[in-house]
Amino acid sequence: MTGQVVTRFAPSPTGYLHIGGARTALFNWLYARGRDGKFLLRIEDTDRERSTPEATDAILQGLSWLGLDHDGEVVSQFEGAKRHAEVALQLLDAGKAYKCFATQDEIAAFRDEARAAGKSTHYRSPWRDADASTHPDAPYVIRIKAPREGQTVIRDQVQGDVTIRNDQLDDMILLRSDGTPVYMLAVVVDDHDMGVTHVIRGDDHLNNAARQMMIYEAMGWDLPVYAHIPLIHGADGKKMSKRHGATGAHEYQALGYPATGMRNYLARLGWSHGDDEFFTDAQAKEWFDLDGIGKSPARFDTKKLENICGQHIAIMDDAALLQEIVAYLEAVDQPALTDAQTVLLREALYCLKDRAKTLPELLGKAHFSLTSRPIEVEAKAAKHLDTVSRGILNELTPQLQNASWTREGLEAVTNSYCEANEIKFGKIAGPMRAALAGRAATPSVFDMMLVLGREESLARLLDAAKDDVTE
Repeated sequence: MTGQVVTRFAPSPTGYLHIGGARTALFNWLYARGRDGKFLLRIEDTDRERSTPEATDAILQGLSWLGLDHDGEVVSQFEGAKRHAEVALQLLDAGKAYKCFATQDEIAAFRDEARAAGKSTHYRSPWRDADASTHPDAPYVIRIKAPREGQTVIRDQVQGDVTIRNDQLDDMILLRSDGTPVYMLAVVVDDHDMGVTHVIRGDDHLNNAARQMMIYEAMGWDLPVYAHIPLIHGADGKKMSKRHGATGAHEYQALGYPATGMRNYLARLGWSHGDDEFFTDAQAKEWFDLDGIGKSPARFDTKKLENICGQHIAIMDDAALLQEIVAYLEAVDQPALTDAQTVLLREALYCLKDRAKTLPELLGKAHFSLTSRPIEVEAKAAKHLDTVSRGILNELTPQLQNASWTREGLEAVTNSYCEANEIKFGKIAGPMRAALAGRAATPSVFDMMLVLGREESLARLLDAAKDDVTE
């Protein structure tokens, strides 16, 4: 196939963006973006009872969080119903489809007889080759004339050649008796009209391909390249569901996984490029190809996801990481950072980035830069502020006032104090952590003092040296 690559993601707006759908969207996005192609978005909202605007918004928000931008306007499948019906009528006029006047009772009776005789229950309509003069004045559906002999071969880029006997294909309904098109017709017409060259979707659609190919061939349209990707399973090897934990893209955003890490992990989930586990978006776009997708279901591994996300946080540009944090706080309805908090957090990122696997974990370590005096000291940290420890802070703080406010200067003063008093650094580190952050687990005390600055650091140390520590 020559020309520009065009892929599409076509979710049904009946709920949130499932993590499996997110991966399908990512594969389509990577394939198109890596080839200067187009990535289109279509909302398959023909099921009016189950489709909701809220679900559409949830899908769009999930894609936006993942950074999967699409080209052009979002296409509504429902709005193309007139065009879909036109194609069905074209096939009818060309003799490649027919009017079927069979009632539901007649179809049910046919299937009961076929089942009893051990035959295929695919309905064989007596109206397929009936003369138009015999048509009654009654409701009818329009069915495509499926091939009765030979076989259909789906040349799939992931599954390989999949052969289906044509006698296993039924005369699929194209238009219902009320004139509305069926989903199978709408998908083909939309993909053709949108210029889709590659259909990359879950392998639960594989059987649909043979039926959809009938429409392509009857209309004389070029077939797209098919690539049906295996579904995502949980760690137990069963289809990913709520019992495995989070299944929606919005849930992973709320858990604080950075979008860059999520893209990396989802790309690696079922696709490989040698032994590479960690890679950038640019590398993924360059490397991604259909022949790297495996045939077996991928297993979702939360520990691997956390490991990948931690690596991305560590190398992320500070401005980009702050944007991720802002989006996370908004997603979980937490207060936005103040200007002062943003300034200090930016200053602190250098000593936080390589120690966090999620954004909440990073924010927890950044607590010292986000809190203000009087520092609230948690119970575990308060144990380090006994009478002896407060005495140490009272003695050490005046010496720090005259220190050169560099890591070397601060280390020199504290080491000198420890030597003079014959104590180990650990003896003063606990009280200093409690004083500077109100917590027992923090970044290095020297990093915290460098970020907070001389005035604020000394003020917190003096506060903690007093008897009335806030708990």
